[in-house]
Amino acid sequence: VIGVVIGKTDVRSFPDRKNIGSERYTFNFTIRDSPTYFINVQSWGREEYIRSLSESFRVGDCVTIENPLIQSKEAEREEKFNPVTPSCYKLLLSENHSVVKASSCYEADTRLLSLLHLPVKDPQDYYSLGDIVANGQSLNGRVLNVLAAVMSVSQ
Repeated sequence: VIGVVIGKTDVRSFPDRKNIGSERYTFNFTIRDSPTYFINVQSWGREEYIRSLSESFRVGDCVTIENPLIQSKEAEREEKFNPVTPSCYKLLLSENHSVVKASSCYEADTRLLSLLHLPVKDPQDYYSLGDIVANGQSLNGRVLNVLAAVMSVSQ
């Protein structure tokens, strides 16, 4: 699978249920290869493997993923922590079998670079900041998709 990385989480650790006293490490990222299709990728493993893999690419890089495991996603549980994708599957990376190679989008395919800026949500499913300010009370407690742009960045 070749795609542009459109999102990435930080590395996290969890207690390993099989080996009491040790930790398992994970991080997720989302890749896109067309305007319509994108998929979440999950990686689990030893700290050294996960940190090295996470540091090998960033959002905006193109990656080639070889030998991922394809799994059905558990929509309710997984979409709390990852972008909602149009696929009912996710890719799982294995330290022993999978390979991720990062490259410049210019080297891979310049068409992939344009996918980085496309929204992943339906354009009719957003609230603007103005809508939220005007209707804040009635929106209280709801989960919203917000469409906004950064106007400036400063200290």
